[in-house]
Amino acid sequence: MKRVAVILSGAGVFDGSEIHEATAVLLALDRAGARVTVAAPSGPQLHVVDHLRREPAAGETRDMRVESARIARGPVAEVKDLRAGDFDAVVLPGGFGVAKNLCTFATEGAACTVEPTVAAFLEAMHDAGKVVGAACIAPVLVARVLGARARDGRPALKLTIGDNPVTAAAVEAMGARHVPARVDEVVVDDANRVVTTPAYMVSDRISEVFDGIGRLVDEVLALC
Repeated sequence: MKRVAVILSGAGVFDGSEIHEATAVLLALDRAGARVTVAAPSGPQLHVVDHLRREPAAGETRDMRVESARIARGPVAEVKDLRAGDFDAVVLPGGFGVAKNLCTFATEGAACTVEPTVAAFLEAMHDAGKVVGAACIAPVLVARVLGARARDGRPALKLTIGDNPVTAAAVEAMGARHVPARVDEVVVDDANRVVTTPAYMVSDRISEVFDGIGRLVDEVLALC
């Protein structure tokens, strides 16, 4: 049985994890018989967004881990407690929470920093030769953490965020090589053991997003 960590950033596309994408990941992993640990950092979101009005809600604060439990429907581990030796892979769904809470890409672009416990776990997984999967905007975080490692003699990281030229340029500025992809495609970097798919970055159809993420999970598990 493959052991997979799924890292969330809250609940809701505009300030946390994209719920459709997170559900697609969890469903595909369950259907494949994987043993899943849902995890998130503790700490406040950058802000809280009123998803009906699509604007920040003044005076509200929410915790990433507490909000992630809305999706997990069960325990949510602290990312700081995860150990690479306990897992075969890690998957990060998208949502603005990745770019706002797990890293600062939403406000700082290619100069962003990554939440320390998330960065440490991804580095440990990569060092151990474990598989990293990321959907939608989450590959920018992977690029920030792992992109510069090519300078240490490792193969250049290859990934996709779809076809947005501005975001693709930021990915390349962080040391990764961007590969354009459609919603139903995945980019598999065998050398770095990283798998990515664009999901809602390129399509608004939930069926297409589920199909693409299903292929992502298939490729992640095939590499384990």
